[in-house]
Amino acid sequence: MANFGFARLAVVAPYAPHWREARSAVGAPELLLDARETATLTDAICDCTLVVGTGTLTYRKPEQPAVRLPELAPLVRQEVERGGRVAMVFGPEKHGLTREDLAHCHVLVEIPTDARQPSMNLGQAVAVCLYELASRGFSAHAGAVAKEAAASGELGARSAELERLAGVVEETMLAAGYSPGVMEAANRHDLRVLLRRLRLSAADTRRTMGLFRRILWRLRPTQNAGHGPE
Repeated sequence: MANFGFARLAVVAPYAPHWREARSAVGAPELLLDARETATLTDAICDCTLVVGTGTLTYRKPEQPAVRLPELAPLVRQEVERGGRVAMVFGPEKHGLTREDLAHCHVLVEIPTDARQPSMNLGQAVAVCLYELASRGFSAHAGAVAKEAAASGELGARSAELERLAGVVEETMLAAGYSPGVMEAANRHDLRVLLRRLRLSAADTRRTMGLFRRILWRLRPTQNAGHGPE
């Protein structure tokens, strides 16, 4: 990250011994000292409007749009220039991002590699991705300048807003008896993927939230006797 001018690092549930050792990394003490540590991926990306997952398609069929790394820069530029915030998510070196991790991502980016060796060392994968963005003019400074520019389109919903909407929709599904209880986890996963595929604007997310809150209120008449919807 320091090599290519990026400075905002969030680390999710790090393994404590390794994380403490990493704080002595040569040339990037400030970056590591300023890194944000979160318990969950949801917390780490809460203010992001475009979340990019990384991985190989060799062993998985993506549930979200997938692009090759050279195609990523235009997507990032479009989001940043309209005032959004972009996160690139890398998984543990041993197994990469899980299916549940990827449910929080709008798009999956794949680094073109030789088919005989599709897996990459985590540090190398980060370096290759950030080099690609830096070579197209992106860095921490470029992002700051772009955020001051006038938005070129309606801003997409932040990840935290999509999570709140997913929660209300899930409550509504449960109240309506949509499916057996054993399907709750699968429905939650599919709902997260669906909301990110839709690429809802912030305004549309609020409207949809209001709609499902009204439906949920109607589905619970005995609980809401004498009270209006929130």
